Amino acid sequence: MTGTLYAISDLHIGYPENREIVTALRPEAPGDWLIVAGDVAETPADVEWALGTLADRYAKVIWAPGNHELWTTAPDPVTLRGALRYEHLVRICRDLQVATPEDPYPVWHGPDGPVAVAPLFVLYDYSFLPTGASTKDEGLDYAYGTGVVCSDEFVLHPDPYPSREAWCHARVEYTERRLAEIGLPTVLVNHFPPVREPTAILHHPEFAMWCGTERTADWHTRFQATAVVYGHLHIPRTTWYDGVRFEEVSLGYPREWRLRDAGPSQPRAILPGRTE
Repeated sequence: MTGTLYAISDLHIGYPENREIVTALRPEAPGDWLIVAGDVAETPADVEWALGTLADRYAKVIWAPGNHELWTTAPDPVTLRGALRYEHLVRICRDLQVATPEDPYPVWHGPDGPVAVAPLFVLYDYSFLPTGASTKDEGLDYAYGTGVVCSDEFVLHPDPYPSREAWCHARVEYTERRLAEIGLPTVLVNHFPPVREPTAILHHPEFAMWCGTERTADWHTRFQATAVVYGHLHIPRTTWYDGVRFEEVSLGYPREWRLRDAGPSQPRAILPGRTE
């Protein structure tokens, strides 16, 4: 069975226009896989609808969480916070047979051999500091002064960890151990860019603090990445670092994709190949 490994992120289906786009998504061939690299929605009910819809159509769906899935907001009947919220989303995905960062990494069989598709959840630790800042507190003071502050500060809770960066560091250590055991080339999938360089084009550079961690800066070379897939920045493009292809695959908010000449992003081909 032939097919293609596709990827998209930042579906944000709370917007009716974006929900319509997800409703219309279809594979090109029966063997197509789809990576969904986070920010599907803010509520577990919407995440379940979107991933369930896609899992019914694609041969395999692979999910990595974004920050929006981890938000705990007043209108949401699910009041779980932090790690318990993430574990709840993992259970939803498993019921849908959607692969998560807690499951065995699916192996894509293509013409160049097997590749492990590794969805990651490592969060961020404020190490992408703005120019002139040497600590998290200095960076946050600067960000608050500019008025550019991620909503995570108010609705993404790290429970039971003492801070978001502590949660990030625990996830980095856990994920490094798993990746070291693969023994295959990889496609690394993370909502946040694993290297800082893509954040250089942000209109508000201080927002980079909520975009990743320096602790993953060499993962694309250490873990034999054939490609790296990420979202979060809402700036879809292809870049190369150390000879490795990085794909930012965001759909983004309607006000953003309406400004693009090509219109809303469609799933982007990551690897051609064959599924078994």
